[in-house]
Amino acid sequence: MKLIGSRTSPYVRKVRIVLAEKKIECKFVEEDVWSSDTRIQDINPLGKVPCLVMEDGSAIYDSRVIVEYLDTLTPVGKLIPANGRERAEVRTWEALADGIMDAAANARLEQTWPGRTASERSQPWVDRQLAKVHAALKAASTSLGDQPWLSGTHLSLADIALGAALGYVTFRFPGVDWQAAYPNLHKLHDKLMQRPSFRDTAPPQA
Repeated sequence: MKLIGSRTSPYVRKVRIVLAEKKIECKFVEEDVWSSDTRIQDINPLGKVPCLVMEDGSAIYDSRVIVEYLDTLTPVGKLIPANGRERAEVRTWEALADGIMDAAANARLEQTWPGRTASERSQPWVDRQLAKVHAALKAASTSLGDQPWLSGTHLSLADIALGAALGYVTFRFPGVDWQAAYPNLHKLHDKLMQRPSFRDTAPPQA
């Protein structure tokens, strides 16, 4: 298998962390989907990463689909409960984390996309997206409370997804001081960053 993606994408990072935690060998191929010569649509018609290319050349895309598939490949480090309330809880955490990534990425795109001039950019749109980020972070902090993990008694996809989201907010919006506002999230993120899977996939520094 090979994973097509970008080192700056939080969705790709989520998949890479899962691969590392599950100890699954997979070649990582970098792709800039914004480049004029990108060939990503030859593999994923949506033109997005991450995209997991299988041995037979077929592709799986959308990070949520990929991580669910990867979790079935080996019982090592099971990240998604098999069924019931526990499974729904982990997938809801993933949805919240992906929502943070979506909103932060939309705000970043509005600020930087070269297809618009400065006068065409909408600050109210950026503010609206960042308000979603703040609301989601507050909800995450409230739900976490003083628990060591987001769901259950050990690392799960919930922690991986939120950890990737927090890393992306810090990477693209360092002025959002969620660490001071939500010390329990900061503590969780620090614990996650002690794991090689998180350290080795951290976004590149400017």
